[in-house]
This record gives sequence, C-alpha cells and structure tokens, in this order.
Amino acid sequence: MTNNEVPPSQTPGISTNPDEAGNANLIYILYLLVFAGGITGIIGVVMAYLAKDTEKDWLRSHYINQINIFWKGLLYMVVSVILCVVLIGFILIFISTLWYIVRTVKGMQAVTRSEPVADPGRWGF
Repeated sequence: MTNNEVPPSQTPGISTNPDEAGNANLIYILYLLVFAGGITGIIGVVMAYLAKDTEKDWLRSHYINQINIFWKGLLYMVVSVILCVVLIGFILIFISTLWYIVRTVKGMQAVTRSEPVADPGRWGF
C-alpha cells in the first residue's frame, strides 16, 4: 500500500455474503425501509433464513434475531390492528412500531461493534 491509499474501513458495509457482517447490516436496513416500501421486510427475512446457518456464531445470533423481529413484529401488528375495534389497538400500533424500530437499531449497533445479540429470542425491547 502506498502513502496515498486509504486503508479499508473496519466497519461492516453492505454485502450479500452471509458470512460477512455486511449482509446482516443490509437486512437490518431492509427492515427499516419497510416503512417506506412494504416488501423489503419480506426480502430481509428470506435473506436471514438463507444465511442463518453461517459458521460464525455471533452472526448467527443476528440472523435469528432478524427472523424473530419479523415474525414477532408481524404478530404484534396483526393483534394491534384487530384491537383497533376497541380503540386500544391504536396505542398498540404505536408501541409495536417503536418495538420494531428499537430492536432493529439495537441489532445494527451490535453488528457495527461485531458483537452477538444478547438474547435474540426475547419478546421485549
């Protein structure tokens, strides 16, 4: 490397290789884009299912976390919409959306630090 070359960044970028942290980061980004588009969450969960058998344990915890975020978030939203009939659902939609965003951002932060998700199966924040 010459003096003018910049060394590559150590933070995970965007990659489609399931053995790299960038793939997990891309899935988290797709999860956040669900509010702008709609089907990006489905694309993200399919990618997580395909990558969950990676050999790196810390990355596997992220893929399990992403699968859980998708299905639990969907369950929370369906229950919230049903409960809109009795008006409590509107509050639950807000809480479910907040839960989804917090879990996704916390996962992105852990990927950036190259750390596993502490408890990917938890139901709370």
